[in-house]
Amino acid sequence: MKKIQVLLVDDHTIVRNGLRSILENTDEVEVIGEASNGEEALEKIPLLKPQIILVDISMPGISGIELIKKVTKQWTNIRPIILSMHNDDAYILKSVEAGAYGYLLKDATRDEILTALHAVKNGEKYFNASVASVIVSGYLSQVQKVEKATESRKTLLSKKEREVLRLLVEGMSSRQIADQLDLSVRTVDNHRANMMRRLQVHNAAELVKLALEEKLL
Repeated sequence: MKKIQVLLVDDHTIVRNGLRSILENTDEVEVIGEASNGEEALEKIPLLKPQIILVDISMPGISGIELIKKVTKQWTNIRPIILSMHNDDAYILKSVEAGAYGYLLKDATRDEILTALHAVKNGEKYFNASVASVIVSGYLSQVQKVEKATESRKTLLSKKEREVLRLLVEGMSSRQIADQLDLSVRTVDNHRANMMRRLQVHNAAELVKLALEEKLL
């Protein structure tokens, strides 16, 4: 079985030595190189072609999160795992957003590190229960923010404007809407212009698209 090829990226020599000792004491992993900072990692990655990089989140110069962004943009086949002492919501969520395949705390056991490496090598994500809980909470929080923003947008529209918008979404012209609602064409056009201004869109097509995407009706 081919070993998992790993590049270690950490500004502390003692941490890299400890990780190398743990990983090389197995037939499953080969540490093919080390880097003491993000800049050095970016130089070594195209030369060493690791499958996985284990990245310290807090480094001078390019941070672990910024490094992951650069790596996932340039090398889609390389999978980064964050190694951090921070069991902190902000760090975890930023790492996931940056493209991390996993998030390990520095007190992780040898078995957990190996489990993470195998999962990530196979294209899976690895987050232990506590980290996964933070990710789910962050996702739900984001969903709630979007829902609140949508409700807020709805309150910007009057009942009559929502009626006009509904008919616009159905594909009616200003004349057809005017006939349907017993309004003048000018009044319909004014309603449309007011909605576009409040919702900050530039034309009727954008207005219809926003109404459908954010379920404003």
